[in-house]
Amino acid sequence: MKSAAHKKNWPTVRLGEVLKRSEEIAAPEAERQYHELTVRLWGKGVISRGLVSGLELSSARRFVAHAGQFVLSKIDARNGAIGIVPDELDGAIVSTDFPLFNLDTSRLDLKFLAWLSKTAGFVESCIRASEGTTNRVRLQEDKFYALEIPLPPLAEQRRVVARIEELAAQIHEARSLRHQAAEEADVLELHIARDLFPEPADGVVCDWIHFQTGYAFKSEWFSESGIRLARNANVGHGALDWSETVRIPESRRAEFPRFELQAGDILITLDRPIISTGVKVARVRKEDLPCLLLQRVARVEFQNDEVLPDYFFRWLLSQHFTNAIDPGRSNGVPHISHKDIEKIPFAAPPLAEQRRIVAELDAMQAEVDALKREQTATAAELDALLPALLDRASTGEL
Repeated sequence: MKSAAHKKNWPTVRLGEVLKRSEEIAAPEAERQYHELTVRLWGKGVISRGLVSGLELSSARRFVAHAGQFVLSKIDARNGAIGIVPDELDGAIVSTDFPLFNLDTSRLDLKFLAWLSKTAGFVESCIRASEGTTNRVRLQEDKFYALEIPLPPLAEQRRVVARIEELAAQIHEARSLRHQAAEEADVLELHIARDLFPEPADGVVCDWIHFQTGYAFKSEWFSESGIRLARNANVGHGALDWSETVRIPESRRAEFPRFELQAGDILITLDRPIISTGVKVARVRKEDLPCLLLQRVARVEFQNDEVLPDYFFRWLLSQHFTNAIDPGRSNGVPHISHKDIEKIPFAAPPLAEQRRIVAELDAMQAEVDALKREQTATAAELDALLPALLDRASTGEL
């Protein structure tokens, strides 16, 4: 830990003294393809926006970027769109909105500047150097050149960089371990669920359960307001997701009583029922109502009282169901018929046994959810740790 007195010993320098604008204008060849460079917000790196032909570039002025150059967005430098051109984008093309700078490497270490530019203090300086109306704010280069940064000797810069990279690696490892623990908990839950459900003897799903499919509401009926339609896009993992909502006028609701959903209904999408994040099966909640069932989504209809809804819902989320409809484990079976589901082997043990299985799975789910909440909280702490370290480094405290 460096003392406050040590912090004051670091000299400062204006950016204009260690950065020089690159003026290498591109002369694109019509038949070639070029990467066009852009800078992500909040220090997330310099990437390719995509390939453009030399013919497309001939009508506009572009500059050539080289690995190791400092680049920023005039529009979004105030939002952390600052970075270093990576080796893989050497020779990329940039527009005039992305000025490029060469470093005086005899005074300024590239990695030191890269980390420094991610600090809150550097971004705040870029905000002060930006001017314009609400929609036309731009970084002013003369003000940017006048900004001052700490400039310890090169050896000290490299020591700071090594320390930051060491701590950043530890943060990354901790984040990875926490994420791995959550994934392992998910896998454990799946295995426990697999072992809890009894193997079918000679029964199939339709012995106890049928499915109702939704109505083919016409797109020309859709409206800005009215009653919601439960579509494939709305069936999430366990609950309905209304971030993308389609409606029909409330005045038409009475025409479709057979397709009105009720709290507790179990829905499964028939298009891509398994995606990378799991099975798309949902329970309808009170807050989802009122809503109507749209085609290619199926509602579970119990034929008797021999199967608990909670038990069947849990079975749909289990490997017994996913293995039955996707035996190749491709995690991407494109379509399934409700008749296919009704033919899947299924066992309905006594109700007391069903309640025991559901209780065990609920307890396991509670533990997994608690672990994920802890993982989320830890991830937030780790995400905040690196910026704090960078700010300490920029003032000589690291």
